[in-house]
Amino acid sequence: MKKLEARNVSLSYRSERTGGMVEALRDVSFDLQAGEFVSIVGPSGCGKSTLLSIIDGLLPATSGEFLLDGRPARQPGRDRALVFQEPSLLPWRTVLRNITFGLECHKIASAEAKRRALALIRLVGLDGFANAYPYELSGGMQQRVNLARALAVDPEVLLMDEPFAALDAQTREAMQAELLRVWERTKKTVLFVTHQIDEAIYLSDRVIVFSSRPGRIAEIITPKLPRPRNLQIKHLPEFHALMERIWSLIQAGDTLAAATAHSANG
Repeated sequence: MKKLEARNVSLSYRSERTGGMVEALRDVSFDLQAGEFVSIVGPSGCGKSTLLSIIDGLLPATSGEFLLDGRPARQPGRDRALVFQEPSLLPWRTVLRNITFGLECHKIASAEAKRRALALIRLVGLDGFANAYPYELSGGMQQRVNLARALAVDPEVLLMDEPFAALDAQTREAMQAELLRVWERTKKTVLFVTHQIDEAIYLSDRVIVFSSRPGRIAEIITPKLPRPRNLQIKHLPEFHALMERIWSLIQAGDTLAAATAHSANG
């Protein structure tokens, strides 16, 4: 069953610096099945994060549309939650009260909000830290709170914009494994943006490879890797073959973009 559909989504905007028009996305079409984990990879500046902002209703597309359960999704709503690269936790609130913040905004009764938050604290592995403040937590722990806060409103689709980019390599891998564990428990539909090819393959049912700007879909790849997965799967030859294939697609897109730009400049 299709949960989210993108139909020929394009975005252009006027550059404040040059005054010229910038084409960020061009005719992007794909779909996400209910409960599917899909990642987007591509070169810097290809519109990956912009696409998430459009899906979340924070930016209007120039043309095209997104459908959620077959209905147009143009405004922000509780059916989507966006997890950013930085946790952006409220420093004056405890872990518990950071997680309940969104529920309070939606007028959920305090007892119910607390019940949900405590269940999510256990789910993301933060037992014993409900009353801790953000400054007392490591970067990985803060992102666990960030994830729990997004899940608290029970979104239909979880949008994740490079949530582990600021973490060190060891913590990042631990958080990848943690995210898969949480996803397997919640069965949420996830669209995950990352620069890390291995991260995308490890996490995903499908990987959408974007071209250089304007962002277009170069190819959609389905990793034939069994679930559940553990981090040892990254050492398999077929995993490395997938990495090489995706990297080649990104390099080919960069080469084409450079050639096009050179031709345009005479």
